Amino acid sequence: MKTVEILLYTLQPGTGHEFHAIMQNVSVPLHRSVGMDVVTYGNSMHDPDAYYLIRAYDSHDHLETSQEAFYKSEAWRIGPRADIIARIRTSQKSVAPMTTEAVEALRQNGI
Repeated sequence: MKTVEILLYTLQPGTGHEFHAIMQNVSVPLHRSVGMDVVTYGNSMHDPDAYYLIRAYDSHDHLETSQEAFYKSEAWRIGPRADIIARIRTSQKSVAPMTTEAVEALRQNGI
């Protein structure tokens, strides 16, 4: 079993494409460079200013420790943090257990 975090963002109007470019070119590579498993991410099919980010962890403890290290890192703080936060209007987070097979299906097929 994996611990899966699903983040849903409502972005500032008209910023969806910019947000995705920042995620794709800066934030997701930064996540992956520190070993965080970004399963899938992107603009919602129903609204370009709605966004999802799904990350998987070995356990809830792994989620907490890796995120604490990531979000305190200089690479995040002086990197994409300000550009990302400026474009987020609201965010919601859910964490749930998921089988490894389900995580891989999400990775292969997206949402």
